[in-house]
Amino acid sequence: MLNFFKKNAALIWAKKHVQKAEEFKKNPEKNQENLLLSLTETAKKTLFGREHDFENIHSIQEFQKRVPVADYEDLKPYIEKVKRGQANILWTETPEYFAKTSGTTSGSKYIPISKEGMPFQIAGAQSALFHYIHKKNNADFIKGKMIFLQGNPELEEVFGIKTGRLSGIVAHHIPNYLQKNRLPSWETNVIEDWETKVEKIVEETEKQDMTLISGIPPWLIMYFERLTEKHGKKIKELFPNLQLIVTGGVNYEPYRDKMEDLLGGKVDIIQTFPASEGFFAFQDDYSKEGLLLLTNHGIFYEFIPLEEYGKPGARRLPLKDVELNKDYALILTTNSGLWAYSIGDVVRFIDKNPYRILVSGRTKHFTSAFGEHVIAFEVEEALKAALEKHPAQITEFHLAPEVNPAEGLPYHEWLIEFEKQPDDMESFRDELDDQLRKRNTYYDDLISGNILQKLHISKLKKNAFQEYAKSQGKLGGQNKIPRLANDRKIADLLEIYKF
Repeated sequence: MLNFFKKNAALIWAKKHVQKAEEFKKNPEKNQENLLLSLTETAKKTLFGREHDFENIHSIQEFQKRVPVADYEDLKPYIEKVKRGQANILWTETPEYFAKTSGTTSGSKYIPISKEGMPFQIAGAQSALFHYIHKKNNADFIKGKMIFLQGNPELEEVFGIKTGRLSGIVAHHIPNYLQKNRLPSWETNVIEDWETKVEKIVEETEKQDMTLISGIPPWLIMYFERLTEKHGKKIKELFPNLQLIVTGGVNYEPYRDKMEDLLGGKVDIIQTFPASEGFFAFQDDYSKEGLLLLTNHGIFYEFIPLEEYGKPGARRLPLKDVELNKDYALILTTNSGLWAYSIGDVVRFIDKNPYRILVSGRTKHFTSAFGEHVIAFEVEEALKAALEKHPAQITEFHLAPEVNPAEGLPYHEWLIEFEKQPDDMESFRDELDDQLRKRNTYYDDLISGNILQKLHISKLKKNAFQEYAKSQGKLGGQNKIPRLANDRKIADLLEIYKF
């Protein structure tokens, strides 16, 4: 009876939520400008606001003149003041939380989350589920058990500010109506060693009626593989009522074939775009690619054409000026005190009514040792097209330049862990190279001009990427191995896993 009530209540809530959500799609451009001016008005007496003359900002153009694009290193002096307990620095109050993330150049990053910002983190995930329930007219997953992948929910304090991984912070805000059905247990979630944690999650879930599982694709694959190894069954055999997988953090498409093989049956997928800095987008139309950009969730967006990113005079486009099918570096101004902050993600608009995006890469993850500037989206689309002609299953891959080969011209090296190899590896290699040439004219010019030779494929042993991640202390959680690099740091470390 309780489950019946919860299911029907969810259907009603979902309908009301989606009806209300339609409002923000009607005039997103003006709403974005109003949001920016509201943020600068609120923060005009903060240290950052005084230093950047927020008092006299009355338009997007005035904001852009006064506030330069910043990365974490630029904002770090302000964040250090906040960490020491000082208020009115970036935002009017000290943050409610710091989301602690790993940085490559800055060490650990402390991303502020304000009292105003935290509700939007939760609302983004809830909205994704409500849109799904309404679209499918189905809330059956409410009746079963659910996994919400998270980091250690134990939080430390930095001068009185609760600090931890975002997923661990969010664990403290899961609605009460989902708490009783949530797995794994607190005791399991606080385990730091990822392999031990996965084993405990398997033990706690293998005999449960799992209906919803949430996590990034590499984690899901690791968890599903452990279950199938233990029981010799596909996931849908173990969890026949599994209805929904919620995923995000990386592009799902390269993992789709592997996931479908492990699942062994139909499971609905919702793709999302969350980060410590905010919850940006989610999939609201399951018939096509693209994530609905949340333009009313406390975040003002700017977009720098990727070819201009990092250059003097780079254009900062508001929402109304973006073009379809172009790559943009994503810049954020948030109600947690991040101002014109470069998050490092690259997005591509595929629709403007409403605004829908694809996450096409990272500003720092590309291959351009020869001026080609190949990005993740091009690589993943080329791989997808090649696999359609030469079926295979790929667990993970990494692309790096080989500038000084022992013999012959330089080339791109693809280090690939195959679950199932193509029947004709040479034909697959040729097709993959052709597909990448179609998507990147600079790469095509380098091949046709005999500056580069065709790409090389190096096959890696099973679990190579898991073992590499473990060796670097980056196994599990929200850790992601870059698929592209402009050097051979990762490629050289993967050498030991080659056949």
